[in-house]
Amino acid sequence: MMLKERNLLVLYGSQTGTAQDLAERIGREALRFKFEVRVIEMDDFEVQQLPEQAFVVFVCSTTGQGEEPDNMKKFWRFLLRKDLPQHSLLGMHFGVLGLGDSSYQKFNFAAKKLHKRLLQLGAKAILDPALGDDQHDMGLDAAINPWLENFWQKSLQMFPLPVGVQPLTPDFLPPAKYSVCQIDSINSTVTQSPSHQPHISAKNPYNAVLSQNLRVTSPEHFQDVRLITFDLNESGISYSPGDVVMVQPQNSDEKIDMFFQVFPQLNRHQRLSLGSNKVETKLPPDWILPATGFTTEDCARRYWDFQSIPRRSFFELLARFSTDEMEREKLLEFVSSEGQQDLFNYCNRPRRTMLEVLYDFHKSAAQVPIEYLFDLIPAIKPRAFSIASSFKTNPKQLQILVAVVQYKTKLSEPRRGLCSTWLSRLDPGVQIPLWIRSGTLRFPTDPTIPVIMVGPGTGCSPFRSYISDQRLSLHPADNERELYLFFGCRNRAHDFFFSDEWLTLEKQGRLHLSCAFSRDQPDKIYVQHRMKEQRLLLRRLLIHQRAYVFVAGNAKQMPDQVTQALQMALTNEDGASDDDSWTMDKAENYIAEMVKQSRLQLETWS
Repeated sequence: MMLKERNLLVLYGSQTGTAQDLAERIGREALRFKFEVRVIEMDDFEVQQLPEQAFVVFVCSTTGQGEEPDNMKKFWRFLLRKDLPQHSLLGMHFGVLGLGDSSYQKFNFAAKKLHKRLLQLGAKAILDPALGDDQHDMGLDAAINPWLENFWQKSLQMFPLPVGVQPLTPDFLPPAKYSVCQIDSINSTVTQSPSHQPHISAKNPYNAVLSQNLRVTSPEHFQDVRLITFDLNESGISYSPGDVVMVQPQNSDEKIDMFFQVFPQLNRHQRLSLGSNKVETKLPPDWILPATGFTTEDCARRYWDFQSIPRRSFFELLARFSTDEMEREKLLEFVSSEGQQDLFNYCNRPRRTMLEVLYDFHKSAAQVPIEYLFDLIPAIKPRAFSIASSFKTNPKQLQILVAVVQYKTKLSEPRRGLCSTWLSRLDPGVQIPLWIRSGTLRFPTDPTIPVIMVGPGTGCSPFRSYISDQRLSLHPADNERELYLFFGCRNRAHDFFFSDEWLTLEKQGRLHLSCAFSRDQPDKIYVQHRMKEQRLLLRRLLIHQRAYVFVAGNAKQMPDQVTQALQMALTNEDGASDDDSWTMDKAENYIAEMVKQSRLQLETWS
């Protein structure tokens, strides 16, 4: 089928920026094939105009427990409206690219739901959805790259180029996202403050004072974990157990100095301003890069995420500026189909950062104009941390538990997490922009329902918030909810977080605490082992008291092992009568039903 209008709309829902990066890459490739293209955040698109769109690519990540990203929620609610006619999107041809992680139970759930709903509304899929998997050896590109090759072939069949017109060569240079203007001085005009207190959000964060930065693991423990306290004062911020706080990190002085060594053509003190080259392209938030002007060093500190792992599109764009024959040849090899294994071995396997790649290809980096640095290097994205404190207990403070990320690869310098390392080095008294986002955990309101919490390591954070909230009073009440916490760490002496609080509550009979210290004995003991030891108790709670179960922590193996422990508790191979015994199939079905009813909720991360 051939269609005349060569307009392509790319809509994205992105939580951490990966889907946005891919959407912008598709937009650049569309220009090569002479499409009129728009790349827009889903919630910024006038969704009522969707039936008029003939050709759309949807790019979306999955967050939380199979949920759509924050900037897709309004769009998704509209698509779910029951009053939409079944043939609303009959004139649309579309493709869906999903970005996910197969270590999560609801892998690429948002993309799968979106694809299904578009079909229900009459739209026609050009291809089956691409389901990118961050766990794949080759990363997300393993699914995305072949899908895109096939997609562009089909697109040119449906929307052929005019006779005599050829696609641009792969090394064409697309327009920059922003125009950059050098200015002599920063506009000193003072903007009149609004008479009312603006809502605290990503557009208007609250500058909280960091009042305590306390290491809570012993000095000899291998991992540095911090309990960080922020003062909220009269901010008007409130939060509930399960909510998360968003923090915007910055690059260190050391990395900034290295950045300007790689880009000697940049003046770190030069004052700049940005303009959008397309109507739909948003400028960075004013509190990160003010519209009145900023320095190149401000960009290097607060905006450019050059400590992230570069994607294929980074090498493609860098190659277009390279005038060094050897560097350009290697860059082009990395973006070829044949060079994907070499790219993985060079970049993904050792977790080589963008800054380190630029250092290796410094001759090419020196040729990049400053306006294209905003296309080459992504923006630093805010990080989410589960809140570990109770608003009811202390409404003027907020606490998070931060494990400082550091590990070794074949590279000589250890790999370090940008945000956790930055936070760990902050001194009390500094101000940190932050805002609150609703979490994915939803605790029951009925006080008669028991709550079982499984939170090894820093996964205990939301449960500390909830336990503190529930046990606000100094004296136990007769109708207190039954709380069960399964906590795991390496050693009782080294990383038993909040031990004094929880042991006191246990002594008072107000918390049922089960601890697994994996390295305190020859055989490793984890939370799932403690759950198996208490399977009769768990069975009674799950079946007869309709308990809720919450699991938080690393996504690799723990969630599946905890789920298996719950299934084993339900089958109850010892201690049950024949009439009361369950098959494994019945137990699995019961667990699936718990998930549907939100009686089993997981908040995990990789």
